[in-house]
Amino acid sequence: MRSSRTRDAIRAGLTPALFLFGYNWLMANNPLQILLTNDDGIQSPGLWAAAAVLSSLGYVHVVAPRDQFSGAGRSMPSTSDGLIDTRQMQVNGNSWTVYSVGGTPAQAVQHAVYEILPSKPDLVVSGINYGENLGTGITVSGTVGAAMEAAALGIPALAASLETDQADHLSYSTEVDFSAAAYFTLLFSRQLLQRRLPVDVDLLKLDVPCDATIDTPWVVARLARGNYFEAVRPQRTSWDQPETIGYRAIADLSQTERDSDVYAVRVLRQVALVPLSLDMTARVSLNELSQHLGNPDA
Repeated sequence: MRSSRTRDAIRAGLTPALFLFGYNWLMANNPLQILLTNDDGIQSPGLWAAAAVLSSLGYVHVVAPRDQFSGAGRSMPSTSDGLIDTRQMQVNGNSWTVYSVGGTPAQAVQHAVYEILPSKPDLVVSGINYGENLGTGITVSGTVGAAMEAAALGIPALAASLETDQADHLSYSTEVDFSAAAYFTLLFSRQLLQRRLPVDVDLLKLDVPCDATIDTPWVVARLARGNYFEAVRPQRTSWDQPETIGYRAIADLSQTERDSDVYAVRVLRQVALVPLSLDMTARVSLNELSQHLGNPDA
């Protein structure tokens, strides 16, 4: 059974001190603390597929956006209300107290770390997302954005996504099979809990083909250059008509780099694991670039 937090304990008539004693005892007997979030929202089946498998590794705290926030990136909009609500969810036959946050995925991570969890978690997992996150356009992804925020707080992080039809990207379709994606999410979460990442690797991005099984090969890849999803011009006759920019996956993969995540997932049908760094400085000689730009002091 899951424990509730201080607010629930006070409502039940327990003193904060007595609650914290019991809660700390539970934490001591489940030393590995995992924060699970996503960008599809608290109701997403992908989130609960991850929760079900991650519970075998330790105590899973589920703190996710109240609303659908695909495409939020690592944004921190001032318009978020920050409201936190508790809910009861059934996972593996047990009742879990989980938390929905009125904010983006990155803000959910912040609220979890600074308000909800008793201490920093050992690992943050974001996902499992409806839809692949590939190429250098991943900064748009709320799934990746949540993991980036965790990494910025010094917490090992994994962003997990499953390739799906575009029609399912904003859905909670129960026809999407998350079993293989859950297997690989568990596999690499365990690795992150057992091994420190090399210097300059702040988080891992995982993408699983829709037809993958637990036997599908996986490969460490790099981001494909360019956007995997390309923008589609709105089809409207007047700017007075509400409309947004659409998107579609690139059709021509002939120029895709063979060591990239796009090539692994879309061409080889392999699981792609990409190491990411928060340091967005280009890997060039700063002195040479300074000279190239005409700096007389270089």
